Amino acid sequence: MSEKEGGVVKKGHEEGMKMASSLLEEFGLPLGLLPLADVIEVGFVQTTGYMWILQKKKVEHSFKMVKKLVSYDTEITGYVNKNVIKKLKGVKAKELMLWPPVSEIKVDDPPTGKIHFKSLAGITKTFPIEAFAAGQ
Repeated sequence: MSEKEGGVVKKGHEEGMKMASSLLEEFGLPLGLLPLADVIEVGFVQTTGYMWILQKKKVEHSFKMVKKLVSYDTEITGYVNKNVIKKLKGVKAKELMLWPPVSEIKVDDPPTGKIHFKSLAGITKTFPIEAFAAGQ
């Protein structure tokens, strides 16, 4: 059985963006976390939490409040649950001269106003959650 089986799929930029935003909102994650462009497809499997996003080209976005440049690949996948995305693939954050992959994003519960990003190397960075609000 494929990870995508039994999933809800939205095709096209408008529908895909609506679904991505509603997933972030539903699971307590900031709405500006996924600044996507030219979305082809967004999918989500309710039973496992597996989600995928396909976009036409890689997107680089600068979160100005925290001075972070983040790269979003043409395919982004992960497992979404309340306040967390685990086993994330397709997202990298610039650290000095390196681009380590971000493997987990977690919002504190109960809320403290902080969001944590963990890389595959085990490095965790913490930022104010408002830096990732929509439009930032």
